[in-house]
Amino acid sequence: MERREPYLPIAEYALIGNRHTCALVARDGSVDWCCLPELDSASVYAAILDANRGGHWRVAPAGEATATRAYVGSSAVLETEFREESGVLRLRDFLPIRRGRGNETSHSTQAIVRSALCLEGEVELEVEWMPRPDYGRGDVVLSREGGVVWARSGENWFWLTGFPAHAEVSLEGAAARARVKLCAGAGLDLISGHGRTAAGALLTDAYLDETLEWWEEWASACHVPPGAECWREPIIRSAMVLKLLTDEKTGAIAAAPTTSLPEEIGGVRNWDYRFCWVRDSTLIARALVTVGLPEDGVALLRFLESATQQHHDPARVQVLYRLNGETCVAEYDLGHLDGYQDSRPVRVGNAAATQRQLDVYGELIQAAVDLLRIGATLTPSQWEWLRGVVSYVCDIWQQPDRGIWEVRGPEMNFTYSKLMCWVALDRGISLAEQFAAPPEELQRWHRERDAIRAAILDRGYDAERNTFIQSFESRALDASNLMIPLTGFLPAGDPRVQGTIDAILTGLTNNGLVCRYRTDETPDGVGGGEGSFGICTFWLVDALTLSGRFDEAHEIFEGMLRRANDLGLYPEEIDYEDGRFLGNYPQAFTHVGLMNSAYLLGSAREAEVEPPLLSSDISG
Repeated sequence: MERREPYLPIAEYALIGNRHTCALVARDGSVDWCCLPELDSASVYAAILDANRGGHWRVAPAGEATATRAYVGSSAVLETEFREESGVLRLRDFLPIRRGRGNETSHSTQAIVRSALCLEGEVELEVEWMPRPDYGRGDVVLSREGGVVWARSGENWFWLTGFPAHAEVSLEGAAARARVKLCAGAGLDLISGHGRTAAGALLTDAYLDETLEWWEEWASACHVPPGAECWREPIIRSAMVLKLLTDEKTGAIAAAPTTSLPEEIGGVRNWDYRFCWVRDSTLIARALVTVGLPEDGVALLRFLESATQQHHDPARVQVLYRLNGETCVAEYDLGHLDGYQDSRPVRVGNAAATQRQLDVYGELIQAAVDLLRIGATLTPSQWEWLRGVVSYVCDIWQQPDRGIWEVRGPEMNFTYSKLMCWVALDRGISLAEQFAAPPEELQRWHRERDAIRAAILDRGYDAERNTFIQSFESRALDASNLMIPLTGFLPAGDPRVQGTIDAILTGLTNNGLVCRYRTDETPDGVGGGEGSFGICTFWLVDALTLSGRFDEAHEIFEGMLRRANDLGLYPEEIDYEDGRFLGNYPQAFTHVGLMNSAYLLGSAREAEVEPPLLSSDISG
């Protein structure tokens, strides 16, 4: 089954994983992206970023075939059915999940299982294994010892097992190839992983049973909010994506499993999203709680509190961290890779970690509020740290920054950044009612909170157009202002909020999809264009829902549901003209938007609208 084009559309990929790492599997049976042993390790397969140098692992019929695919139940086990003239082949792909938490490991946590079964007729199965460690930079030497094909690159070893004894496996350079004829009822189980000890293919059935059982138990613990039952499938599928992006050891959740999938084909807006963002975490945790997974929400917020407190100084809080909590995420270019459809540069690491983004403090304090609402507690030392954060916001809220969109142009006084500074003080004041703060400190918090509010209403609002604007320096529209009613800064029915919603509907919305801003109006220092942002479209749904504009909210929400691929997955961005997937994929933020919008819209359909998604209420 030869690929006609070197790069498939992003929507043609499925996600599999096991809370240690993830892989993207193309519809044609090729694993074109996977990092081992962890999600933020260097890639072993990266053909999605360079068809020639990246490396891949293809298992598919040798002849022409049509492919349909689906996940098995609510699991992350992918099942692809290939139909060709001579027969039908079923391929199941997954990363095993074995019981146990903490530092417990097994071979299965570092392996991909690919189980092929001929269902009808006869199929000639073609296997091509081309690992390219270290983002394609490592030299690879292949060898075969009995039933194991080994790939050595420096000190790293990778292995492939499962070929029958009679199979002829050719080692050509750095590629292992084989063809195996299968008749109805016959199969081939292959496993490939990282390390010096290979797992046996005889374990495939046990791995599959245990993995399916794990996902079944997980799905049974999930529940769909009242009023949203009709959206159960996309809600649970979105929760599955979040689970796959979760680091099993730390509870951190990556923004996406990929790096440098472009926001514009051939463009330069290519970033590494394999990290945990502070700002994402509050909304992710809320989404997890709404589907009955509070323990995951607590683990994520605990990771967030721990990662940020290691600095001992609020000024050194980063906006993103590695999944193990480390702070070093230095950005550099992989100049040897062509990039997806010649979209360069290919970046590893993310320089945004060192930017000043003031909104992060509001999200950090909101995380503490959410922990208390879930039923967790704060220690005295944690409260002392948070008090210092709130007081620090009093000192710096008037400074310009890079904003939520992490611009690489000049710093500005972004309205959203000021809004989240207001959230930091507002939530800090609520926390102080339970944990106490010196009267003079609390008075200062009240004073500065009122000053931020006045500044936003004065300088972040364009009275002539009746809309909130991107920054105190720019009159441009910005979709992040849809968060104003969601934070409780103003009620959704306020004319200024309604004016902002209408302005975004007119100025940033195309075909039911919302752009974060117009790149030709914002000096973001990057260049080129981009698609619509998935999370921004869901923010519009939320703002309309809170406004009581249910028909409009429902229409846009249903439109987004139709834009998922056949597996229910979403990217960071969608081209509003042709619906093409853009940006890193699958994107946690987009799936979080779906879950939170379904919760809010479902609540509105059921009865009264719930309080804003980001609330100061800590009563539980």
